[in-house]
Amino acid sequence: MSKPTLRIGLIGTGFMGKAHAFGFSAAPRTFDLPYDIVLGTVADITDEAAAKAARAYGFQAATCNWRDIVNDPDIDVVSITAPNALHKEMSLAAIAAGKHVYCEKPLAPLSADAREMAEAAEAAGVTTQVGFNYLCNPILALARGMIADGELGEIRGYRGLHAEDYMADARGPFTFRHDPAGGGALADLGSHALATAEFLLGSITEVMGDCVTKIAERPDGKGGTRKIEVDDVGRAFLRFANGATGSIEGNWIATGRKMQHDFEVYGSKGALSFTGERLNELHFYSTDDKSGRQGFRRIEASPDHPPYGDFIVAPGHQIGFNDLKTIEVAGLVRAIADQHPEPFGFRAGLRIQTMVETIQRSSRDRTWLKIA
Repeated sequence: MSKPTLRIGLIGTGFMGKAHAFGFSAAPRTFDLPYDIVLGTVADITDEAAAKAARAYGFQAATCNWRDIVNDPDIDVVSITAPNALHKEMSLAAIAAGKHVYCEKPLAPLSADAREMAEAAEAAGVTTQVGFNYLCNPILALARGMIADGELGEIRGYRGLHAEDYMADARGPFTFRHDPAGGGALADLGSHALATAEFLLGSITEVMGDCVTKIAERPDGKGGTRKIEVDDVGRAFLRFANGATGSIEGNWIATGRKMQHDFEVYGSKGALSFTGERLNELHFYSTDDKSGRQGFRRIEASPDHPPYGDFIVAPGHQIGFNDLKTIEVAGLVRAIADQHPEPFGFRAGLRIQTMVETIQRSSRDRTWLKIA
């Protein structure tokens, strides 16, 4: 029996646009989904760029005007990977047209904007997804399960870090990520660290922030320079509802680091350690081990950790970044079919942006603040 069809419109064809295209292509080939997926139209800033992406990614049509996608009655899902400052306008237009929306993070430059987007989506009854695909890692689901099952005992401490070095060169040009409207390392990378912290340990209730700008100006591409007003490093001390305390850091000038999305969890009976640089491994320490035999043991991802087995049947052979996007897309498609709630919808994206802004305000005020 044939399945109903979801037609996809993609806005933006850069790093994340390509990842979204891969995700939509691979998801129906990896999972038994309730819809067939058709790559409909892709948009970029020029007809040439859009046509090139359509050929490369397998889309049926291309346009230089993103509104063509929103206004097309045959498009069911609008996938947004444009610069952060454009997310609100594009998302609201898609929601008003009755489309489901898959938007990369950060959801919006301001929490007030994110709230407007979340409320519009809920009022329209459309399904939404914000791009936090690191949460789709089967190893993170394993860690959360171990914590929830009490294998670590009482959770006492947490450390989270997302560090890369793509802004470490002071000669690098000003980009959309440096725009005060939604830029900065805390919003760009620290948001992942915050999402992972709450995924594992539950709600963060209070924060003490420290946001630092180390590179004061950057080339503007026109022979001059432009002042930098966003943070290069954003840190926060955390207090969780479960009584644990900890910290997170988002850092885009961490020289030598390419994908350090790490966490450590410390409990009364054991501990967990993970690094995104080895995203198919989790390290577990148990106080139940005999004296002289104690130490962190490595747990490798395997078919015992769903949905790893949908990609490969052999343990230790590893899945990667685009596979996590594929899992994220599958979650969105199943939510559209009402098979389960939104995995990480606009309301969840609003929560992250609220925490980012609270940390930024805490840094300015030099005080602890509660999360609204």
